[in-house]
Amino acid sequence: MGNGGKSVRVMAAVVLAGLASTAAAESCREDVVMLRSDAGTARFRVEVADDKAERAQGLMNRETMSMSAGMLFVYPEPQPVGFWMKNTLIPLDMIFMDETGTVKKVHHEAQPLDESPIFGGQDILAVLEINGGLARKIGIREGWTMRHAAIDQTKAAWPCAESQ
Repeated sequence: MGNGGKSVRVMAAVVLAGLASTAAAESCREDVVMLRSDAGTARFRVEVADDKAERAQGLMNRETMSMSAGMLFVYPEPQPVGFWMKNTLIPLDMIFMDETGTVKKVHHEAQPLDESPIFGGQDILAVLEINGGLARKIGIREGWTMRHAAIDQTKAAWPCAESQ
């Protein structure tokens, strides 16, 4: 009977180790973006726009987007990036990140159909668009870091292999 308790403890340790590795693997799925700071983490299910045509289309002509969803724009190399809201029907927050996945700028509540340019800065590799007002509500600001497979893991401020 004494061995039964040992077997349960060993099995529990194996299950917990499996859950930890599953969580780490899930956080770097192509369709998931994780953001974190000392204040906490946020998780978004995303569509990835990583070619010129997808980036040009973006979220245009969509009437709604789930609160836990977004679109991640990924560029082939860091560069100056600007956006506008032409044909975009929902207000958006734009989170501009460098090649390490570190947030460099947050533009809050870009207005639908506005064609004014929104510049994210120099050396931007990725931009996450989420529902307008959500970044402020969560507290996302400069210095937060992103975990995603699109970030070169040798440069990532929050690498996929690192536990949460």
